[in-house]
Amino acid sequence: MAMLGIMLAAALCLGSASAASLGTVLTEGGLVSGDNYGVSGLFRYMDVFRGIPFAAPPGRFEKPKPHPGWDGILKAKNFSKRCLQVNLLMTDTRGAEDCLYLNVWVPQGLKVVSTNLPVMVYMYGGGFLLGGSSGANFLNNYLYDGEQIANRGRVIVVTPNYRVGTLGFLSTGDDGLPGNYGLWDQHAAIAWVHRNIRAFGGDPDNITVFGESAGAVSVNLQLISPKNKGLIRRGISQSGVALCSWAINRNPREVAELVAAKVGCPTDDKMAACLKMTDPVALTLAGSLNMHGSADAPLVNNLVLSPVIDGDFLPDEPSNLFVNAAEMDYIIGANDMDGHLFAGLDVPSLNQPLQHTPLEDLKTLVAALTKEKGPKGADLAFNEYSHTWGDKPTKEEIKRAVVEVETDYIFLVPTQAALYQHNSVATTGRTYSYLFSQPSRNPLNPSWMGADHAEDLQFVFGKPFTTPLAYWPKHRDVSGYMIAYWTNFAKTGDPNKGESKVPVTWPAFNKETHQYVDINHSMDGNSVKQKMRLRFVNYWTNTYASLPTIYE
Repeated sequence: MAMLGIMLAAALCLGSASAASLGTVLTEGGLVSGDNYGVSGLFRYMDVFRGIPFAAPPGRFEKPKPHPGWDGILKAKNFSKRCLQVNLLMTDTRGAEDCLYLNVWVPQGLKVVSTNLPVMVYMYGGGFLLGGSSGANFLNNYLYDGEQIANRGRVIVVTPNYRVGTLGFLSTGDDGLPGNYGLWDQHAAIAWVHRNIRAFGGDPDNITVFGESAGAVSVNLQLISPKNKGLIRRGISQSGVALCSWAINRNPREVAELVAAKVGCPTDDKMAACLKMTDPVALTLAGSLNMHGSADAPLVNNLVLSPVIDGDFLPDEPSNLFVNAAEMDYIIGANDMDGHLFAGLDVPSLNQPLQHTPLEDLKTLVAALTKEKGPKGADLAFNEYSHTWGDKPTKEEIKRAVVEVETDYIFLVPTQAALYQHNSVATTGRTYSYLFSQPSRNPLNPSWMGADHAEDLQFVFGKPFTTPLAYWPKHRDVSGYMIAYWTNFAKTGDPNKGESKVPVTWPAFNKETHQYVDINHSMDGNSVKQKMRLRFVNYWTNTYASLPTIYE
């Protein structure tokens, strides 16, 4: 055994001495060098480039411009700063205006560098207010580290920054400040990847854009914008689509005037010029979000610094632009209790195990979410979510209904609408639907909790493999399943076909069978299901939508 260990160590040493590595790469801006290191798996290595500029430092409220380039070799070894944004507590700012950088993970074997690999470009979430290309960091364990996806799926992973908050999405609704600067940043990153990724061993004609929450909405908007024609092959939207109520701000002028008032700018025709000259930190803080939701003022209604229909990047309503994604393959899904994060802020008693949630709180919440349709909309919606109750609903029934209402309204129903929309216009593009239902690992959550908002991210990015002591074997199972489905899809457009074995064949979505796959650690033949929450999808998209609008 000792001799075997010595031989294996010698083999690994020899392997590392001759490990395949890109070394210095020539990009359009100049030469870049990164890091190369061994990863899990025999004779597996990873080239990583952190902080490559994909555009010039952006002008205030301007579209990104090409980077002028650099002399010598750029050492791309550290993540760049986030784009300037408010902190989680909305009390201060972090990041910088000079932030348009991206990171690249390239899997390598022992002797020959990889070529023609599929490319996966990740767009982070954060309500269009927060976020960064490396994600949250704990002891140098970055959430959006692409190593596990790249290594296990043999794909290139790219994570770009984009502007958020006031500097990314403030709009006056006209040519003064047209908005969507964050979307233009994303587009610039995708275009940079298309032009440069071949030098890293990637296939520029096989780019999959994937993202979560606001990043998932961004993916949908990138797929349907005519600006990306020929750049994107596929997309994956996790908990967010362009049809979500919070995806598009239809009254941007009102938000711009509120920000202007906070920073001392006029609200007349001089507003845009004044805002452009205002201190960026003051502008960013002026766009902070009121995080104190309530049953009568739900948090989701505060997400107002978001994309706009600008007549340029988005020339029309998103529902009219899906035809631009007719040839793109698209995975769309949600978490089974995506709304819990919001519901817990709107109705605090929800997460107090010894407290009842008053029935009136549920009724108030429903009325606030259905305000535009008036009392009839509220009554009909409440009847839908209480139709299985007896005369005296239990504490759990009321609390679950609060979560279900917010999950359906904010995420799940728009997701289903987007699936139908894409499938109905698709020519060669395939559509796939999923529900992520791995129970929450948060010990403070109630026993009936499923998967909360953003809980899928740790599994997609392979954290159960990176930090194995923090997870059970079942968590590594579900992480392996998601990475296999996602990377097979990036390779072939079919989540079942590729180098990675999957636990269940995932059928494509169509309007006849309405099939989807339920993703969790115990997947088997029963994981393929039909007609996800059809009663509630029908209610919101047909009955509710057909009611007359009373309040704009």
